[in-house]
Amino acid sequence: MAGLFDKQADLYLDARPNYPSEWFSKLADLTDHHGLAWDAATGNGQAALAVADHYERVIATDVSESQLKVATPHPKIDYRHTPSSMTDDELVELIGGENSVDLITVAQAVHWFDLPRFYAVATRVLRKPGGIIAVWGYNDVLVTPEFDAVQYRFHAQTLPYWKYPNIQHVFDSYDALPFPFESVGMGSEGKPLKLEMPKTTSFEGIIRMIKSWSAIVTAKEKGVDLLPESLVRELETAWGGSGLIRPVVYKAFMIAGKVGV
Repeated sequence: MAGLFDKQADLYLDARPNYPSEWFSKLADLTDHHGLAWDAATGNGQAALAVADHYERVIATDVSESQLKVATPHPKIDYRHTPSSMTDDELVELIGGENSVDLITVAQAVHWFDLPRFYAVATRVLRKPGGIIAVWGYNDVLVTPEFDAVQYRFHAQTLPYWKYPNIQHVFDSYDALPFPFESVGMGSEGKPLKLEMPKTTSFEGIIRMIKSWSAIVTAKEKGVDLLPESLVRELETAWGGSGLIRPVVYKAFMIAGKVGV
């Protein structure tokens, strides 16, 4: 995943939907303690900020230095760069040590991970008993039948430029994502919890979200413009005009668990 989102760090900060506060309240209610949380692949810190409302301290890590540079400062959050060259032991020590973390969160990123390695580190650092790990993502954004028809046709054109097999987990709503942790009632391996993220946004906001897709950047690097002005105009017409503010719904999915006894 290293470097995949470096070039659109500012767009990513501006464009992505907000995770509902009730998600974090429910996760916090599941943990026995509220001392330390780890937000892995924190990006701009969006999830870490919400986690900080419930925990005394948050370690927020990312392999991307450019993402961390635009992360929002917070007195409870310690942003740390974790290059892929770090060993598992170094990562465990950086986060807080064995059996130290009450909550691990991974927002819209776990599908990019070396899953066996990440899960091994997560198992080591999670508090036992009482520690929780939660991973989630989102894929479709529902607007109107007219707009959705255009965006689905456009999305089909982006398919050759995504990084497979990782992105397939997102397309499949984490249905086949390995998750070797005991269920805590908020989704499980093979049965993610289906969620929705409502958001009110402008047409410009939707376009910035689309431009933050890694497939758009990858295609551009190969000399392919997946989002030409003609397509932007078609999307704008389907939206109802550039000045219109609309409610939209992002379709999301979560799996949460604990280390089995």
